[in-house]
Amino acid sequence: MDALSREKIPFFFMIDFLSENIVLSTVEELSNSGIHINFPHFKNYELPDISPELTEFTAFPESQESYKKGFDHVQRNLKLGNSYLTNYTRKTEIKTNLTLKDIFFVSKAKYKVLYQDQLVFFSPETFVEVREGKIFTHPMKGTIDAEIENAAEILKNDVKEKAEHYTVVDLLRNDLSMVADEVKVEEFQRIDFIRTKQKNLYAMSSEISGILKPEFLGKTGSVMKSLLPAGSVLGAPKPKTLEIVLESEGYKRGWYTGVCGWFDGENMDSCVMIRFIEKENGILYFKSGGGITHLSNLEDEYQEMKNKIYVPVH
Repeated sequence: MDALSREKIPFFFMIDFLSENIVLSTVEELSNSGIHINFPHFKNYELPDISPELTEFTAFPESQESYKKGFDHVQRNLKLGNSYLTNYTRKTEIKTNLTLKDIFFVSKAKYKVLYQDQLVFFSPETFVEVREGKIFTHPMKGTIDAEIENAAEILKNDVKEKAEHYTVVDLLRNDLSMVADEVKVEEFQRIDFIRTKQKNLYAMSSEISGILKPEFLGKTGSVMKSLLPAGSVLGAPKPKTLEIVLESEGYKRGWYTGVCGWFDGENMDSCVMIRFIEKENGILYFKSGGGITHLSNLEDEYQEMKNKIYVPVH
């Protein structure tokens, strides 16, 4: 990645949660790769003549009792001070009338990728952008059902959601400081509206910026290596929280909550791979979760995990 970016050769990349697997493709290599990409400034496919309709989408989430086992392990570690925030995720079987390719075409999101016939995601969350020597990140933490009266105000002022958001902003501000100088919070607790087939949501985001240190200019790979795993989908502090995540979840996230991005020859845009459906042995699984703090309530967190099982269509 460093070599290609130094040579100003455009490329697409995917890095899994534990940085164990990396997909790297130039524009020429993408043509027969089975990878479809729709980013704000790049896409590599034509729309089909007929767009399929999502008529069936059923989720089969685990019971609250099953969810509670990992949740309790996370809470024990939070109370011991081993973590301040732990992102706890689950995998849920789903059934739908659509193929992964269909879902890619009908979903609406800032970032969409279809990786062969293995996975599709439709992520609203930017990881980092690099533009003209500056780096930006946009942590997204906190969601609420938009149908609730005064939902946006409730979300901004909820004690648990605020604590979670503050922690992630602080974590990513520290992370950016490893690769950038003059790091500052540009925008705090912005509320975005997300329309979905199942229910509409509000999500809370912030923006942090910095000026890339000279030793990281033109080194996309080195920047990513320094910043991964993405703090917004892991927690803080990173090393111990990663141990807790691996112990609590009991499944391999794989590509889920990894990052992918597009380098255009000058600038780079990347996203966190969330809102994620993967095919395993012919069965579709939707992976979702949320940040847990010592203030977290079991019922609320279980509901949030289920709320995030959706396909965003208009």
